[in-house]
Amino acid sequence: MTAGATLRVLLADDHVTVRHGLKLLIDSQSDMTVVGEASDGGAAVQLALKCRPDVIVMDVSIPGMNGLVATKTLKKKLPDIAVVMLTRHADDAYLQELLRAGASGYVLKQSPPTELLHAIRATAAAAGKYVDSSLMPRMTARFVGDKAGGTKAALSEREAEVLRLIASGYSNKEIGSRLDISVKTVEAHKANAMRKLDLTGRIDIVKYAILQGWLKDE
Repeated sequence: MTAGATLRVLLADDHVTVRHGLKLLIDSQSDMTVVGEASDGGAAVQLALKCRPDVIVMDVSIPGMNGLVATKTLKKKLPDIAVVMLTRHADDAYLQELLRAGASGYVLKQSPPTELLHAIRATAAAAGKYVDSSLMPRMTARFVGDKAGGTKAALSEREAEVLRLIASGYSNKEIGSRLDISVKTVEAHKANAMRKLDLTGRIDIVKYAILQGWLKDE
């Protein structure tokens, strides 16, 4: 991004009213302009490939290809693009997973409009990361820097399978029966997965499953 250039922003949100409000906000800035709008994740990826924006403002819970999957896809195809996630979720699990996926910014929908503008400018200018100021007090080192979460161990297939079934409502005994493993082994996989992801309970597991697109209803 060259000094003095206008920031090209793409909006990805399934709510027309939200997109309209964001467009008015961004277009009112002398250094920004909205170059496209998408109502689902897949369309956002295709539009980004076509118009090559500097920054994408993406709703985490966008339909179709959700925000997490869309971000991963975009970073593979356009590594230099900045993706600012706009969400109502203030959970650490969401923040950590989205930064690990390649998101450059994380802004809460309930924050003042200036928070989003700061995020757009910060992520475009230095290819760094920007996290909503209301979340900063409980941020830890694993959430910041260009390699946020990079040292985290990945889930094994069996650990992910156990988490998916837990999120779907199955008991440890039922999971053991379905996967042909003991209840103790189920508990071990669950504990390992939760430790790797810094999850603290079943509610966190369900939120993580939603983010991964494992559950249909959000």
